[in-house]
Amino acid sequence: MELRRPEEMARITNETLADKFIEEQVSLIKEQIGNQKVLLALSGGVDSSVVAALLSKAIGKQLYCVHVNTGLLRKGESEEVIDVFQNQMDANLIYIDATDRFLDKLKNVEDPETKRKIIGNEFIEVFAEEAGKLEGIKFLGQGTIWPDILESEKGIKAHHNSGGLPEDMEFELVEPVRILFKDEVRLVGRRLGLPESMVDRQPFPGPGLGVRCLGVIERKRLEAVRESDAILREEFKKAGLNKTVWQYFTVVPDFRTTGVKDGKRSFEWPVIIRAVNSVDAMTATVEEIPFDLMQKLVQRITTEVEGVNRVLYDFTPKPTGTIEWE
Repeated sequence: MELRRPEEMARITNETLADKFIEEQVSLIKEQIGNQKVLLALSGGVDSSVVAALLSKAIGKQLYCVHVNTGLLRKGESEEVIDVFQNQMDANLIYIDATDRFLDKLKNVEDPETKRKIIGNEFIEVFAEEAGKLEGIKFLGQGTIWPDILESEKGIKAHHNSGGLPEDMEFELVEPVRILFKDEVRLVGRRLGLPESMVDRQPFPGPGLGVRCLGVIERKRLEAVRESDAILREEFKKAGLNKTVWQYFTVVPDFRTTGVKDGKRSFEWPVIIRAVNSVDAMTATVEEIPFDLMQKLVQRITTEVEGVNRVLYDFTPKPTGTIEWE
């Protein structure tokens, strides 16, 4: 399929354009899929959820959603996906806990691009195995969006859904939102009837916390990322910032800093907070966080997260930095 966004394509800025896009994509999906079955990687994020809704609208029960717990998801994420898609939406949902499998593959891997490719390839391997258990699976649905393609083509970073795929992949790809920016995907999701809690969910990278546990992934440091992220999300929601800040998360680097805990010297990890605003993910500005909230975050993270003794805030816009650290 053509990888370029048509120059003449108008931005989807209103409900009418979103409805037109949905109508066109449903028709194209039906034409492409026919009576075959589609296997979709369903993380529960905005992109994969909108793709799931589009595919479901077009082909119904021919869609099989696969949720893989890679061990790199946010706290409580798998439980939420199961509740929304299996219990509420009655989708064909296959749940796989592949935590050990992914973390074993990533053992001693430091380079971020290598990590991304390993995670992407392992996703495809998992899907291939699931496809082998089902009859008639010919297509692989993906939540690729336009910024993913741009960043992969320009060599900024690889994406599991637009780069690093095995050459012998046996699936044909279905990527119905591949020419959309993130704000357009959200509008399409609303018109498809997805709940606001899902449509407004902040972006989450395909490799998950694997690119927020910087350098070699260690299980204890990975838990520090997960727990500090949960605290950040909880406090932002209490402060109402979850409705005004586009993306916010924590990263934990692979070095330690000297500190003092309980009157004794500690040598533990720092947590870095990142909070940015963006419309299309191509540029981003840094959000100003109230100082009293920052103090509360520091207190909670250094007290409640094991192995952490320092909290930092990233003030770098995009450009020069990317939104994610790796």
